[in-house]
Amino acid sequence: MPRTALIVAAALAAAIAPLRAQATSTLRAAASGRASTEVTVSPPGENAAGAAMKISIDHGQPHLRGRRLHEGGLVPLDTIWRTGANEATTLITAVDLTIGGVAVPKGEYTLYTLPSRSGWKLIINKKTRQWGTEYDATQDLARVDLRLRTLGEPIESLTFWLIPATDAPARGELRLAWGTVEASVPWSVR
Repeated sequence: MPRTALIVAAALAAAIAPLRAQATSTLRAAASGRASTEVTVSPPGENAAGAAMKISIDHGQPHLRGRRLHEGGLVPLDTIWRTGANEATTLITAVDLTIGGVAVPKGEYTLYTLPSRSGWKLIINKKTRQWGTEYDATQDLARVDLRLRTLGEPIESLTFWLIPATDAPARGELRLAWGTVEASVPWSVR
């Protein structure tokens, strides 16, 4: 390699080194972000040309980052939990639903959970657009039991799913998971 090319390469490496060091020294784990899930359904009795309608859940997505979920961790037992981070978790449905056997009229709701050793409950609350910790029990539409399952591999970030049934698109499962806890409840369009 000619001497000039070596000098240019050395100068370029010297100029880039401080930038590379600065970039790696300022890297940090991402803060909790927002995440959402949605499913499109057709109400019963609608033909194929009928208007498809959406059900969605929007939530703050906290991360474990080596912390514990329970027992002095991020999700206290026997206490109402915001079920997310920052702003309240929102369920928006353009159709009337049944969630866990409870009628949920179309509209917007806030979702909370009540985790305990004996089981978890999903709380569907009528007050919306508030910070996640601003819970008002007088606004509860319903509390429904969640089915729990222990996961073999932990999930780093809180995640919600609205999973449609393969045999009937007007019903399915609402599922949330974080750490090794998975909680779910059936939903269907009324």
